[in-house]
Amino acid sequence: MTEQPDIEKLDDQIQLLKKAALALSEMGDQFPAVKKNTARVLASIKMMEINVSDVVRLTEPDITPPLQR
Repeated sequence: MTEQPDIEKLDDQIQLLKKAALALSEMGDQFPAVKKNTARVLASIKMMEINVSDVVRLTEPDITPPLQR
């Protein structure tokens, strides 16, 4: 039987990638090739978020306090 991936750890790494790509994008304002390539990287990261991060968010328990009456 194959071991299941730790999706929370995957999500953490995806968020680190996103943070790094966003920082590069900001620094690339004066370097068009960097700006365009980080846009592509961010599109790929978005797909990973759809595949992994959204699942993590859907499976997290709701920690919103109940409404007070």
